[in-house]
Amino acid sequence: MEVGKSEGSNSVIQVRCDKLPGPAFPRTRLQVWFIWVCSSILLWTCLVQLVTVGELWHPQFLNKISNRLSHYPLPVVIEDPVQSPPPLVPARNYTSNGFLKVSCNGGLNQMRAAICDMVAIARLLNLTLVVPELDKKSFWADPSNFDDIFNARHFINSLRDEVRIIKRLPKRYHMKYGYQPLEMPPISWSNEKYYLEQIFPLLSKHKVLHFNKTDARLANNGLPLELQRLRCRVNFQALKFTPQIETLGHKLVRILQAKGPFVALHLRYEMDMLAFSGCTQGCTLEEAEELKHMRYAFPWWREKEIVSEERRSQGLCPLTPEETALVLQSLGFSKETPIYIASGEIYGSERRLAALRAAFPRIVKKEMLLDPEELKQFHNHSSQMAALDFIVSVASHTFIPTYDGNMAKLVEGHRRYLGFKRTILLDRQKLVELLDLHQNGTITRDEFKSSVRKVHEKRMGQPAHRRVIPDKPKEEDYFYSNPQECLCGAPNCDDLRGSGHANSTAGE
Repeated sequence: MEVGKSEGSNSVIQVRCDKLPGPAFPRTRLQVWFIWVCSSILLWTCLVQLVTVGELWHPQFLNKISNRLSHYPLPVVIEDPVQSPPPLVPARNYTSNGFLKVSCNGGLNQMRAAICDMVAIARLLNLTLVVPELDKKSFWADPSNFDDIFNARHFINSLRDEVRIIKRLPKRYHMKYGYQPLEMPPISWSNEKYYLEQIFPLLSKHKVLHFNKTDARLANNGLPLELQRLRCRVNFQALKFTPQIETLGHKLVRILQAKGPFVALHLRYEMDMLAFSGCTQGCTLEEAEELKHMRYAFPWWREKEIVSEERRSQGLCPLTPEETALVLQSLGFSKETPIYIASGEIYGSERRLAALRAAFPRIVKKEMLLDPEELKQFHNHSSQMAALDFIVSVASHTFIPTYDGNMAKLVEGHRRYLGFKRTILLDRQKLVELLDLHQNGTITRDEFKSSVRKVHEKRMGQPAHRRVIPDKPKEEDYFYSNPQECLCGAPNCDDLRGSGHANSTAGE
């Protein structure tokens, strides 16, 4: 043993422990505690791993140990079911022929259908799909990105066995590095032959295709069954809303369902719809002029001079709130029926809702059911607001759209997919005729009610084959409103008509 003094004014005994005989220098309490904690953690980890391996090898292996462990509290981690990702499906192994970049146009549901189409096209051509860009220049000017509305991780992971999807292009294909992608809008309502024979050869020269318009770029009918069902898979399973939207949407549904069966009324009497369609029924002269100015302000709205009366007689106008009140009463809905208004701001505001509210005082909107703070995050984000209405509309006991726009069609398709839930598809052309006869006194109120019910007996969302009109895709039934290939077991769906269970009486 060597003993000495350290440098400095204070004397400190220095001991060379390696020369000390017998036991080592006693450990401090801190060292003992640290060793004990580490040993405990290591022991628990080994035991847990041992039990896990034992369960994999044999369910009875180490039963006694696991029973003993159950008597001791272990930390429990509760995962949020909304955010907990499902198990990954195996990735599809294929050689990519290039990249497909898409810029969607239109509102939320127009873009939703387009995304489903683009996934199917990427699968057909063996392309790597870049997460779609959403429209920020439309009437709504919503700045939302894809992952502000949809769960991007779920979208990518749930389709990995079909299509490789990436969040952004590799840097070498960016325009700032001098690469110019081929930018074009595909021809509307095209089948797989168009994409295989006219689009696919372009990939040998251009490794990146940029489709700058995506609405209605894939045919309704005549596509291979696997492509049709892939469109459904994207629509019904891969395109989930963000946890924030899902949580608030389901809260709305719970509040409404607590009051009993409710009607979701998609009252499409909004400024943009009226301006686009040129419908001014019930508007003042000043309002009609304002709508006309808006129609001229948007150059991509091609029709400018529109005769409202002619449009209305053809069934091409959304029903007014006053007309809607009469129709709902005729269909058998009582004054006590809870009605959720699934729409944006009604043109004319509360003044135009007065007749509808008088007939159905239990009318509510999301702004009436939620705290303003809960909706604050969605302000100036119309697509996110529309997503809340979409969730409520799909979950409602009865869904009634007053115009067959994109949201009405996609909600109808979702409700068919969920078991042909009751969806009353209003025959506006016939209704306008009956409304005018009732208003001028030609038919009585009872005759009007009877006629309205009779017209809609077979328009309650029952199973039906999709209507096909050769060479007129705009006039035939939309794939997403009736995706029959995904609703039946047989490839040709011959058994579709007799398989439904939708009720025929609306007010029940």
